[in-house]
Amino acid sequence: MIMKRHALNHYERAFQNFLIDNRIHYVMVDEHKRAAFSHSSIKSFDFLLYPPNQNVIIAEVKGRTFKGTSFLNLQGFDCWVTMDDVNGLSYWQDIFGRDHTPVFVFAYRIKNVDVDFDGRDVFDFDGNKYIFFALVLSDYKAYMKLRSPKWRTVTLPADEFRKHAVQMQEMLV
Repeated sequence: MIMKRHALNHYERAFQNFLIDNRIHYVMVDEHKRAAFSHSSIKSFDFLLYPPNQNVIIAEVKGRTFKGTSFLNLQGFDCWVTMDDVNGLSYWQDIFGRDHTPVFVFAYRIKNVDVDFDGRDVFDFDGNKYIFFALVLSDYKAYMKLRSPKWRTVTLPADEFRKHAVQMQEMLV
């Protein structure tokens, strides 16, 4: 079942179309229904993914722009999130249980026309190229570092991103 959600940003639309193209069953969170939970400060997630023969994936999509010229060594991939994002995914894993895997899906829109993709799969959508990397919440939490106390953001050091980020396709097979 697919729920309609208004005002998807281009990263979420690209990811949704990636799921459709890869025949992954999913449910989108209807953000307009969050009003029923307005007393709660828990951040909702974006998608529940149902890959074949695996745990259900609780996906929080984070749109970023990749401005580099090569994917070699996975350099230049911004992967910051807010503490509300981290706490929200942790909360939802507690609610859903261990048969659900919370992940951050970093949807990178490729800015430059001439990029060496280093053999990685790139998704074309609406005139743009995207690559989707997934980071399991437990890995993210284990290595996250404070980015901005004022904005309550955290990030991963580049070497930890390289160790733990996988292309979304790998999580779905």
